Amino acid sequence: MENRRNKTEENETIAEEPGLFSPERRQQIMRVLEREQRATVAELSRLFSVSEVTIRKDLTWLETQGLALRTHGGAIPNTSAVNEIGYAEREQLRRSEKQRIARAAASYVQDGDTVVLDASSTTLAMVPYLGAKQELTIVTNGVRTGMELLQFPGISVLMLGGMLRRESASLVGNWGRALLEQVNISKAFVGARGLTLSAGLTDVNSEEVEIKRAIVGAAKEVIAVIDSSKWGLVTLATFCPLERLTRIITDPLAPPTMIQQARDLGIDVQLVG
Repeated sequence: MENRRNKTEENETIAEEPGLFSPERRQQIMRVLEREQRATVAELSRLFSVSEVTIRKDLTWLETQGLALRTHGGAIPNTSAVNEIGYAEREQLRRSEKQRIARAAASYVQDGDTVVLDASSTTLAMVPYLGAKQELTIVTNGVRTGMELLQFPGISVLMLGGMLRRESASLVGNWGRALLEQVNISKAFVGARGLTLSAGLTDVNSEEVEIKRAIVGAAKEVIAVIDSSKWGLVTLATFCPLERLTRIITDPLAPPTMIQQARDLGIDVQLVG
């Protein structure tokens, strides 16, 4: 009974948020689906104070992104989606590209810097190239990243607290915000599941999106480390608009037209191959 009451209170909190834009509403819908494992169109319509037609459009969009599965009168989360494959498997995807991107990214880290590495597999690949740095402070929500950094005496590690997500070996939630607000972050290195000119950097999980937004907001410079397979993709929600990026480090197979468009916006796009 207590569990049901807590869920009801969470839903009421969502409903109190006024004027949600479509991406924000879809992100909140995914939170409901992840928590409840199912939801009807009628329930979501009442919860977000929008028409059932609008909710159906939202669910259709989520299904096309591989995030949800439509059911009769509602939807369930797509637990078998490729977007949520395990961390160990993601580490092996495009491994050589990630290694080259990681090496290039590490060259922008100087002795004495305070930087953030998110929990992406590409930022994890940066760790071996940072070992020789001195008086370096690294803030991360990546459990694997934090553990790998322990071997280097010249690096201090600050872990962002939170709930552990098994799928990404990351700590998520609002607990890490307080630490980010107290530390002067020179650079943030972030991976993403998608990059477009209109949506910027996007990710598939609402909790990951929230912590990535906090990381982006705390850093003076934001550097995206993404391989070419992420270009042109839009996933659940934006955590970094394109104008916040200082640099994108990617491989030569990224689409030339998009690369030039990003450069025209003043973003340094570095191709490593």
